Amino acid sequence: MTALEFNHQIASLTSTLELFTKKFTSDKMESEDLVQDTVVKALTYRDKFIQKTNLKGWLFTIMRNTFINNYRKVQRNKTSHDDTKELYFLNVADDYTFNTPDGSYEYKDIQKCVHEIKEDLLTPFEMHTEGFKYHEIAEQLNIPIGTVKNRIFHARKEIQKKLVAYSQ
Repeated sequence: MTALEFNHQIASLTSTLELFTKKFTSDKMESEDLVQDTVVKALTYRDKFIQKTNLKGWLFTIMRNTFINNYRKVQRNKTSHDDTKELYFLNVADDYTFNTPDGSYEYKDIQKCVHEIKEDLLTPFEMHTEGFKYHEIAEQLNIPIGTVKNRIFHARKEIQKKLVAYSQ
């Protein structure tokens, strides 16, 4: 495929790319930027495209990866760094957080709610909170990993319900 044909095919797919951006963002400007970044990368790395493969799929992959990389970059930029002497800002007490666990519940109340859930949910939940990985829990209890995840999820939901009922 010549460079001109390649460029023409990419140009014909821009409307499809614009529709695909809806999967990632509803912001019109961000959507346009994503399409533009995708087209620029596709043109830049034309030599990486393998002939007789799915050009649209290749462009979608570029778009998805571009979105993910941009998202991660934004998240990294939100991270704050404390360059002060003695790490002053990291060591200042946070008096402005309102939903601290100890503010609403006592430790013994939480423990009471945890131990009121069914035993088949409690065991995987406790193992998970102790630091066991899902696959380790599954091996030790001799149950499928999906069951482990399901039981931990339902244990959390039951505990949340009990804590809400307890606080009212």
